[in-house]
Amino acid sequence: MSVPKWTDERTLALIKFVGDESPVTQDTVAGAAEFLETSTRSISSKLRKMEYDVEKAGAHNQRAFTDAQAATLEAFVTDNSGLYTYAQIAKNFEGGFFNPKQIQGKILSMELTEHVAPAPKPESVRTYTPEEEATFIEMTEAGAFMEEIAEALGKPMNSARGKALSLLRLEQITEIPKQKETKGSTRRDPLADLGDVSGMTVEEIAAAITEVKGSEQSVRGVKTMLTRRGLVASDWDGAGRKEKANK
Repeated sequence: MSVPKWTDERTLALIKFVGDESPVTQDTVAGAAEFLETSTRSISSKLRKMEYDVEKAGAHNQRAFTDAQAATLEAFVTDNSGLYTYAQIAKNFEGGFFNPKQIQGKILSMELTEHVAPAPKPESVRTYTPEEEATFIEMTEAGAFMEEIAEALGKPMNSARGKALSLLRLEQITEIPKQKETKGSTRRDPLADLGDVSGMTVEEIAAAITEVKGSEQSVRGVKTMLTRRGLVASDWDGAGRKEKANK
């Protein structure tokens, strides 16, 4: 089949479909190919040109919907409008032959998304009690240093930095608390210097690195670093993704 050209609109649609995933799995590549009605090779090539890490292709990803399967999927989705998420549809359709990303891509291409139930949002784990947040805000307003706040709350510095950024975005504080001791520009590995990040979210890690570097660290960049090093955050399994990518 002829490969459609990459217009700005199609490129933006691809970026939105992929989201912050890194490396981009072949499940996602296959789903994007269904959605944008092109080949998986074209999707992988475009992503790599945009400097995305893309999982190597495997035989299990060479699955395409036949006309009969597409018609059956359409009937299944419309007959059960609003009842199933993409993951549930994938589990019940064709014995799980297609993965959720492929199902999502096909449904997007058929413009049937209004029939899909929204996926439940993951429960956020509260790492600071309301009382601890109040103390954080009070000490910040009183001019306390970051080290003093972290010590008073019994929190590691990286956690305190992330919390400060969250409170700043929520306009509950007006500035990030200063540090008594700042790290020099010779820091070579800000992620390694954070120590154990398994109890932090990706966003908190990005905030902590941003605070140390003095320049913004993207969430996507943190996910890439975690995956490459096989590290685990509270909401990102870099070790699992690295193992999957290396298979």
